[in-house]
Amino acid sequence: MDVDLIFKIAAVGILVAVLNLLLTRSGRDEQALMTTIAGLVVVLVVLVQQIAELFELIKTLFSLG
Repeated sequence: MDVDLIFKIAAVGILVAVLNLLLTRSGRDEQALMTTIAGLVVVLVVLVQQIAELFELIKTLFSLG
């Protein structure tokens, strides 16, 4: 597992947390929620790409494809 992946996910989490806090305090709760959902989607896309690479590695390792 690459350490850069952990740093990317942590950076997205910190950015979303700060934006959520700023938007919530300014009374824009709907935009804060949308920002949180967008951050979650970004992290899930990154994780799905990593899982796809893992499956490709396993496939080539066991000569299944």
